[in-house]
Amino acid sequence: MIGGSFGLAARRAGFMGRILGCDRADVLLRARGLGAIDDGFESLLSAAAGSDLIVLAAPVGAIIDMIGQIPSFPPDALVTDAGSTKQAIVERARAVLGEAAGMRFLPGHPLAGKEAGGIGHADAELFRGATWLITPIIGAPGSPHSLCSANPGYAFTEAQQAFFELVGRMGTTVAEIEPRRHDRLCAWSSHLPQMVATALATVLDDELSGEDAILFGAGRAAREMTRLASSPYSIWRDIALTNQGNLEGALLKLELSLSHLRENLSTRGLEEQFEQARRFRKRIEAFAADPAKALRD
Repeated sequence: MIGGSFGLAARRAGFMGRILGCDRADVLLRARGLGAIDDGFESLLSAAAGSDLIVLAAPVGAIIDMIGQIPSFPPDALVTDAGSTKQAIVERARAVLGEAAGMRFLPGHPLAGKEAGGIGHADAELFRGATWLITPIIGAPGSPHSLCSANPGYAFTEAQQAFFELVGRMGTTVAEIEPRRHDRLCAWSSHLPQMVATALATVLDDELSGEDAILFGAGRAAREMTRLASSPYSIWRDIALTNQGNLEGALLKLELSLSHLRENLSTRGLEEQFEQARRFRKRIEAFAADPAKALRD
């Protein structure tokens, strides 16, 4: 879905070159039919041959494996990815590419997606209004990571700048973030909500059957809260494995918050928690309406 959307968005943004895909034969056939790619290969090396930009849009574990093939890619090609965790990917790129890691590989994460995957859900407008996070690999192998803004001597390559221009034409804003910070923030803002939706859906499935299930289907709150439960395990397995520490910490704090709710169903503590939650929600809405003003306030 991400790879197909990137192809469609690139073409709509005016990219005039050839767009190649790499996947199973049946997926490539559908991608060509949608106009997401011009041609496709089942071999990654065949797809990469002669390419200027290579986007690894796959589950995190597959991306980590693919990074091992980068030395066989065209030496001048920029390789980037769309993985939802970054620290493990950055470490793998450093191990494989050494001093050249920062030049050849640009770790990225578009904050855009859907609860359903697959080429059939590709969307040319998927990235419009979204943020494309990057975690540039700065300095020699083993040196501390930090934001590019804190490294005035760091300069992006021409290929990296061209990539930023391309995603900018897709309507996307590029922002830099340090890999460990990225993984921690995503654990709270993305990975925890997914686990909550999954847990809620399994509890409801255990408890509801027959007519109860029909009544549940009519309830908007439960439908909205379980929307993410449609997300594929194949994606979230690797996210959980590569961000386990952050996710465990987030789940533990959620467990404590749920315990607090349970213990205060008949006290003023319930009201206090509701009020805190409402204030947080208002801040989110204000930021979505006007990010610049929300940050000033």
